[in-house]
Amino acid sequence: MTFWLLLVLGLVTYFMVQRIVAHSTRTPFWVLWLVLMMPALVWTVWIAIYGETQPPPRALVLLMLWLIVICPPLFWLLFRLGRHSPREYPTELPASEPLSAVHPIAEPVPVHPIEPTEETQLRNCFPWSVYYIQNIEYRPQAVICRGQLRTTPNKAYQQIKANIEAQFGDRFLLIFQEGNNNKPFFVLVPNTQAAKQANTSKPENITRPGLALLLLAATLVTTTLVGAQNAVSTLPPIWKFTLLAQSILANPSVLLTGLPYALGLMTILGIHELGHYLTARFYKIRSTLPYFIPMPIFLGTFGAFIQMRSPIPNRKALFDVSIMGPIAGFIVTLPIIIWGLAHSDVVPLTEKTGFLNPDALNPKYSILLALLSKIALGSALTSTSAIDLHPVAIAGFIGLIVTALNLMPVGQLDGGHIIHAMFGQRTAVAVGQIARLLLLLLSLIQAEFFLWAMILLFIPLIDEPALNDVTELDNNRDVLGLLTMALLLVIVLPLPQAIANLLQI
Repeated sequence: MTFWLLLVLGLVTYFMVQRIVAHSTRTPFWVLWLVLMMPALVWTVWIAIYGETQPPPRALVLLMLWLIVICPPLFWLLFRLGRHSPREYPTELPASEPLSAVHPIAEPVPVHPIEPTEETQLRNCFPWSVYYIQNIEYRPQAVICRGQLRTTPNKAYQQIKANIEAQFGDRFLLIFQEGNNNKPFFVLVPNTQAAKQANTSKPENITRPGLALLLLAATLVTTTLVGAQNAVSTLPPIWKFTLLAQSILANPSVLLTGLPYALGLMTILGIHELGHYLTARFYKIRSTLPYFIPMPIFLGTFGAFIQMRSPIPNRKALFDVSIMGPIAGFIVTLPIIIWGLAHSDVVPLTEKTGFLNPDALNPKYSILLALLSKIALGSALTSTSAIDLHPVAIAGFIGLIVTALNLMPVGQLDGGHIIHAMFGQRTAVAVGQIARLLLLLLSLIQAEFFLWAMILLFIPLIDEPALNDVTELDNNRDVLGLLTMALLLVIVLPLPQAIANLLQI
């Protein structure tokens, strides 16, 4: 009962933060929610692992007390650091227009209305043979131009973009989107990045390699500690920091047992984010270096991420940036997990065998995992076998989970961007809703997916559009996108009994 109360508390807090606080600060609302919920999340993890009957240790109680003291002021500090100034509050469009049309970048912009005397210049930017303009709507932070498209979307965007730049310089960003009536329209929004660069003597440095290296080192420490706990069964739970430190001081080589897990996991996460980063650089999209998020419990990390600080030019770039992360991460995951499985032990199936139990994992919970296990272990793996995972195999298994979670076709996940690039934003929203429902139904069969289903409920369905969000992808990218969705299915779906009989597992 306590677990479900904490879950309801988390959902209520999430929607309160999203609706009340998110529009008043640049700080991502999920970060604010995570800070506010940290004591409850620690307690939830304890209950999920040990149940409600076992009392928490004194060290965990002290940790929760410290979090209760620290988290509220940290929440307030993060809120204040990202607070909008009064003149920066964004003005929303009516409900008939997509909000993303006016805000391709999360950062709010000052009001820069176009002058009435410039309307003739603006109309001249739209040749009748390319895009016959019918009306112009003036909004506080945007100018919306509606008309009839008379050529291909890509040709229209490129020509009108060149005309806008010739008339107005870098004053505006030009966005091309499909409206609710399936008729594409153009939107001019102020180019705040160009304005900032004009007001500063040197360009903003967003790479911050020092911060990236610091987070990398901290995550290596936390993942090594978690890996050492997993490798040495005599060690206590990771939150008993004092006893764990005593074990390490008594035998420093204990740390070495955690390195295979740490290096394997960080390699997978790092290559995933480097795939995003290098592709973004290829398209001249300003982005930060990959940042790891250290966490002294659970997996040892909350993953890694990059931030893109400039808009994505078109759906082709959106597709390539989004898909290269999962592809790069999956390519490096394959040899890691196969090597780890080959060095794992085969154990009998027991009542404790499950999908998330590294000491007795049942590979038949996943089609791909079962195939890889059969390749690595051969005839040693039978229908009555489970796998005691080697630390490297644990890292590879987490890599598969990370790949699958990122490929979920919902909102701002990589899979959501991929579906958006393939079919457009409106279709992507519908696919995201269906994916949420299907995963929730799958969790009724395989309970381990219930947490995933809850995570997807927290992710907004609408992501930011590309500047040219109308031009469609080529056939090769469409096929590649469908293949990645097939990869998602073979990771999350259980092995059919017919294939299990064929593989003799």
